[in-house]
Amino acid sequence: MMLEKTTRINFLLDFYQALLTAKQRSYMELYYLEDYSLGEISDTFEVSRQAVYDNIKRTEKMLESYEERLKLYEKFLKRQTLIKELETKVTDKALLADIQTLKELD
Repeated sequence: MMLEKTTRINFLLDFYQALLTAKQRSYMELYYLEDYSLGEISDTFEVSRQAVYDNIKRTEKMLESYEERLKLYEKFLKRQTLIKELETKVTDKALLADIQTLKELD
């Protein structure tokens, strides 16, 4: 479960990080991408662990709220599924090359 949540949050960060403040981005990147502990982040920014924890939880909720409205991650997953299905059905080499190009766009 934790790995699934981490993967989901990382994707949501990819899609919505431009909507976050610099501090929110920093905390989330350190926690989810760099695997820093709450204590390490609090030492880095000279704030309490509780402040870091609260900021991360609040930002997670914001990311989920953005996804609920915009559904960028959901659409990405659907595209990935459709591309995989196409790959198994298509035998034409030119179309397979086009499918590969689509995969590289995401």
